[in-house]
Amino acid sequence: MQRRLTWIPRILAILYILLISMFALDAFTGKPDLGEQIKAFGMHLIPSFLTVLCLVVAWQYRIVGGVLFLILGLAFTIYFGTYHSTYTFLLISLPLLVTGILFMVSKISDRT
Repeated sequence: MQRRLTWIPRILAILYILLISMFALDAFTGKPDLGEQIKAFGMHLIPSFLTVLCLVVAWQYRIVGGVLFLILGLAFTIYFGTYHSTYTFLLISLPLLVTGILFMVSKISDRT
């Protein structure tokens, strides 16, 4: 069971990063030139980069990483306004909050 508690939040975070990174691909639609599209693509990937940073920290320091995931989940809720829609909250914010809790639970269960 302990092994699962260690890997579930990591896998969840990786899947989440892949999901939100796919949203960045919409930067390549429309009429802007390639330079503008690449710039927009980079901007759309900022949430993915932040999540990767949290995952790197959480991989080594699960409590600190869990807190970072919780903060990121709250920041996404406020910044992206996911509290306005249940669906967007479930898709964007909730996975970060659950991942943060799971990272902390996995570390706490190591101690017992």
